[in-house]
Amino acid sequence: MKQSLVSIIIVNWNGLQWLSDCFKSLLEQRYKNIEIILVDNASTDGSVTWVRKHYPKTRILVNDRNIGFSDANNLGYREAKGQYILFLNNDTRVTKNFLVELVTAVESSQEIGGAQSKILLMDKSDTHDSVGAFLTPTGFLFHYGFKKKDEKKFDHQIDLYTAKGACMLFRKSVLDSVSVYGNIFDPTYFAYFEETDMCHRIWLSGFRIVYAYKSVIYHKMGGTSSSMNNAFVQYHSFKNRINSYVKNLSVGSLLKLMPFHLLLSIGMAWFSLLKGNGGLWIAIHKSIMWNIWTWKRSLTDRKYIQTHIRRRTDHELFPVIMKYPKIGYYLSFLSGTYDYEE
Repeated sequence: MKQSLVSIIIVNWNGLQWLSDCFKSLLEQRYKNIEIILVDNASTDGSVTWVRKHYPKTRILVNDRNIGFSDANNLGYREAKGQYILFLNNDTRVTKNFLVELVTAVESSQEIGGAQSKILLMDKSDTHDSVGAFLTPTGFLFHYGFKKKDEKKFDHQIDLYTAKGACMLFRKSVLDSVSVYGNIFDPTYFAYFEETDMCHRIWLSGFRIVYAYKSVIYHKMGGTSSSMNNAFVQYHSFKNRINSYVKNLSVGSLLKLMPFHLLLSIGMAWFSLLKGNGGLWIAIHKSIMWNIWTWKRSLTDRKYIQTHIRRRTDHELFPVIMKYPKIGYYLSFLSGTYDYEE
């Protein structure tokens, strides 16, 4: 059977140290009908020169500044010619059957719009990065399998609220149908929560997203983001999460979830300040203010999504995409122990 073309989009910012493993493994995997598009965010470490020398067939887009993960992926997507689009982090190493299994999972049902691989840690290959994530009533995500040992219970296909951006495949036709004014990722999301925002729209449009456990890759978690300031990371994480819910939730769901989420966020800000982390206090309050300042744009995007994309009610979706973790889950993340019950 003829293989459909898969466009592989890799965003890079000073990731030269990861590119050798990533590209070598991509060329050794068994699904051969691929095109690789590298979008470089003004790297200064010789990344572009290295790729041009060692992998000259790669299509390379070079930005004159770091425009972030979201809009860089938008640029790559506009150049993609494949029937399927794979978003892949530069700090990954893929296995030989990973793409065969991803495509097989998506093609198993017309209802499936996208799929995430089993993502294991590069430095701890028996441990999960995350088996996707689910929405919770608090507004914070439940990261299923986060830093958990790989066990048999993870070896079956399940629906996910959101795939993890490190490795996720989608039908291009589905992405086209959920774009907002030509963007599949919100260009104001420099990084973080951009894949969740997009996946939410895919669910609203009537498609499913699944965990394709037979597709295995390895990820150096935080390989690129580790060089970013933590306050910067938290600012974008909180900012984008709030904005995504404003755009995607129904009015009823928004009125239930958002006040609680804001209360918890502000509580976290003051708790962090008492512990001496003023950077997080500033980041959370700044994220809330950003959403207040940009409310007109958010409501414009919301109107488009609710009018042109939504095909399912939250009442239909929540039984599938919502989880209700115990308080120990949240406490384990605050403490950094990740010793929680799933």
